Amino acid sequence: MSRIFEGVVIALRAIWGSKLRSFMSVLGNIVAVTSIIAVVSLIQGLNATVTDAIVSDVGADSFVVDRYGITRSEEDFEKVRSNPRLTMRDAEAIRRYSPLVRSVMAESSSSGQVSYREHLLESVNVRGVSSEYVNFSSYNAERGRLISTSEVDRNRDVVLLGWGTADRLFGQRNPLDQVIKIQGIHYRVVGVNEKKGSVFGQSQDEFAVIPLGSFQKSFGSRRGIQLNVKPIDPSVVEDAMNDATVALRIERRLKPKERNNFGMFTSDSILAIYHQATSGIFAVLVGVVALSLVVGGIVIMNIMLMVVTERTFEIGLRKALGAKRRDIMLQVLAESVTLSVAGGIVGTTLGFLVALVISKLSPLPAAVQAWSVALGIGITAVVGLCFGVYPAMRAARLDPIEALRKE
Repeated sequence: MSRIFEGVVIALRAIWGSKLRSFMSVLGNIVAVTSIIAVVSLIQGLNATVTDAIVSDVGADSFVVDRYGITRSEEDFEKVRSNPRLTMRDAEAIRRYSPLVRSVMAESSSSGQVSYREHLLESVNVRGVSSEYVNFSSYNAERGRLISTSEVDRNRDVVLLGWGTADRLFGQRNPLDQVIKIQGIHYRVVGVNEKKGSVFGQSQDEFAVIPLGSFQKSFGSRRGIQLNVKPIDPSVVEDAMNDATVALRIERRLKPKERNNFGMFTSDSILAIYHQATSGIFAVLVGVVALSLVVGGIVIMNIMLMVVTERTFEIGLRKALGAKRRDIMLQVLAESVTLSVAGGIVGTTLGFLVALVISKLSPLPAAVQAWSVALGIGITAVVGLCFGVYPAMRAARLDPIEALRKE
């Protein structure tokens, strides 16, 4: 252990004594680690943001039934484009025939005009919900309250505004109990939803929630609905999906050999598609960046070979005084690893800074995690160790008599 510590001390002295050469030696490592840490931080931030957005929209303990389901190609869409729209009778069938289902929320959405006095907002996402929406975690009032189940059942003209929509309509005014227009119909504001933020620069707070009956009055009753289904327990989601499938097939009188004319998915299935679509891209990015580490390792190996040449007499003297081959190898390897890790530390720091700057200047989020530090420094330690083996072996094989003649 003392030999390794001695090698590290010698390496630090050498780095400090030849600052420019040391910087040029580890420049490849700095660039490579900076790129890797920045890419990994952005990937982790992107994954976390997408996961939060999907889970908050679909729900971690629920599933969605809609007209099409998840289509991965144009061919898949052609098969399901003739599927009939979902109706409230489908929702009732799931409730009636599915004992593992606790709640079924019907939801429909469209883009519409929302206005308050002189303020007019175009293309706001207007959502109509059934009374069961209170059993789902999609909405949580920051000010005021949610729309009550009795107001939904009676189709009252009340609205829950998204944080961004309320801010743009009212600014510093109190929006509660104010009357706004949605598609020309008056609605009383009962609450403002908590702020959700944005994903890829797209705000998640621009919406208005109204009772489903009121929605159909404004946008038409023929518009299709989506069903959010919550099982009695998260552990039985798959079984509840099977029950719901049977219920819908019975309601739609499908024959045993006929395919399902509806779609069904969970947040996990959407996330699986996302990870499948992006994993290849992320792997290529990390792979291309990792090639820089090989270049950096080659540079370090050449520098260490030059160092061995410069210290030929010193190595010969140490061997003449009794140093063994492994002692010489340990010293050279310790110097190589120290030099490489020094570049890794600088690169890791710069990588985090680059990721944070990118997240500030663009919609891409960044997530700085502790394991990324270990990754950056660990990779450079391995590079220094691997590319330091050849110079270390060359130093260990020097003949002490020939080495002493080099002075």
